[in-house]
Amino acid sequence: MKIKPEDAYLDLMKKALTFSLWPEPPVPIDTFKYGGSPIKRLILWFLSHISRILRPTPIQLVKQRTFTKEQRDEGWGWPGYAHSMIGLKRFDNIRYCVETVIRDGIEGDLIETGVWRGGACIFMRAILAAHGVENRKVYLADSFEGLPRPNAERFPADKGDTHHIHNFLKVSQAEVENNFRSFGLLDDQVVFLKGWFSDTLPKAPMTKLAVLRLDGDMYGSTMDALKNLYPKLSKGGFCIIDDYHIAGCKKAVEDFRAENGIRAELIAINKNDAAVYWRKE
Repeated sequence: MKIKPEDAYLDLMKKALTFSLWPEPPVPIDTFKYGGSPIKRLILWFLSHISRILRPTPIQLVKQRTFTKEQRDEGWGWPGYAHSMIGLKRFDNIRYCVETVIRDGIEGDLIETGVWRGGACIFMRAILAAHGVENRKVYLADSFEGLPRPNAERFPADKGDTHHIHNFLKVSQAEVENNFRSFGLLDDQVVFLKGWFSDTLPKAPMTKLAVLRLDGDMYGSTMDALKNLYPKLSKGGFCIIDDYHIAGCKKAVEDFRAENGIRAELIAINKNDAAVYWRKE
């Protein structure tokens, strides 16, 4: 069977960005320990950084982690080294949507709101490169400081949300730029929109979008993105919701679709409706 070069390239990119080619590495034991008493967190920090005390012997206590094939496919779990946590099925959806708008001549750029380490956007840029597309840009909208504290007065559905406490979700713009650079994909077709969505998205510079991918977890982040960017989505373009299984995000999508009379079918990307998408009519 003859494999097209662009298929081989994009398949390899997908597997590299999800770290699917290698076993999941162990992580320092304090990586996900945000709760608990201050004493417990101090002990875990000490044990995790014991190598500093035992120099010159480099020792660090870590926790072994393994991901099953299903977890890799579905994007369940927060990976240590991967550039993305969305899983292989959601990468396949990105490719389908981007290649469809290219094939059908749907006008507009591509954007993801909430990019973490940038893996999904790196893949978008790789798809454009594989098809020789030079007249579209990939926009990355993110605070690059983690998620915001919930604003329960403005968005009651976000009351009690704890995403902001996870340091693991805080990835700087410099790190994301380096991730692009490592794949040879950092150029003037990649545009960063740094800041909270409520500040950056109302003045986002693009006039038309062909693919709008939301990965903001919360009601407020999702609604800010939909209200400011969905009007720019071209007819025939795709709206992808990465966190539809999260209650706040799902409610924001349902509220926005109801308020705007959107009846396009919601299509599940993976199990448990963890992510969904629709095509703008």
